[in-house]
Amino acid sequence: MVPHSSGDVPQARLHVVTGKGGTGKTTVAGALALALAGRGRTVLLCEVEGRQGIARMFDVDPLPYAERRIATGLPEEDGERGGVVHALHIDPESALLEYLSMYYKLGSAARVLDRFGVIEFATTIAPGVRDVLLTGKVYEASKRNARNKGAIEYDAVVLDAPPTGRISQFLGVTSELAGLAKMGPVKTQSDNVTRLLRSDRTRVHLVTVLEEMPVQETVDGIADLRGHDLPVGAVVVNLVRPRDLDADALAAARAGTIDKTAVAADLKRSGLEVDDELVRGLLAEAHDHAERRALEDEQRVIVAGLGVPTYDLPRLTSGIDLGALYELARLLRTQGMV
Repeated sequence: MVPHSSGDVPQARLHVVTGKGGTGKTTVAGALALALAGRGRTVLLCEVEGRQGIARMFDVDPLPYAERRIATGLPEEDGERGGVVHALHIDPESALLEYLSMYYKLGSAARVLDRFGVIEFATTIAPGVRDVLLTGKVYEASKRNARNKGAIEYDAVVLDAPPTGRISQFLGVTSELAGLAKMGPVKTQSDNVTRLLRSDRTRVHLVTVLEEMPVQETVDGIADLRGHDLPVGAVVVNLVRPRDLDADALAAARAGTIDKTAVAADLKRSGLEVDDELVRGLLAEAHDHAERRALEDEQRVIVAGLGVPTYDLPRLTSGIDLGALYELARLLRTQGMV
């Protein structure tokens, strides 16, 4: 692991979590939110992809376009209670209605526009409108002001963002949209969001697994983020398998030099019925395991060379539920990410 610079992640206000599909970015986002919500801190966990992944993971009802309390944060080691995690499912239509109401004072007229299909038109015909509405809502939650009377002020916001392949477009789209408006609320919001996303108050974390395609996408994603002046946070290597064999045993398995007689004897001592087919099958499994380990080690070297803080989360055989999320949150805290 690359050690984290002291206080770097905790100082950020907005944590954007991305990764190639299948790497577990939603799980990591949930664990990060629980880890951040310590010592009375209040954290908002947002999703923008319409999958209701947060609700399923935390075993709560599908989330509306409203901030809902879903969990207590990870307790501190000194016995102090954790804070609170709220969640928000952001959809572009509801965000546009809120935007029109907030900046143009349309009130109920905005809902009339919705019935006439104007919202669908606005989010499909103008490039970038959909994403700027989503990032705009995240900005509003991250930096509450006088417009947000009675709203919760969050110590941190965690965004379960789109996959790595389009994360720069998603986060940088506000700059593109600013070209559609030279003045007024749209330009002001676009400029404000861009400043937040490129500031020290934001970190973009990338989730990967030790396979060639996800690691390469992580490498490309970091280069792309840096090319757009977006602040890279950490790389979380997810679904890491335990090392049950040492280096010598793995080398022997790859080379096919494991003593078959010794394996058979060990199996018999365990009370198993042993034949040649069983031994051959086990040795073939050991060879495949050793080959996968070698490939994982190659990818680990690439991740280590990225020059960013790196943290590991294990593959949990019991699956992901709230208890598992607390376990992963504790590991992120123990390793120093939070």
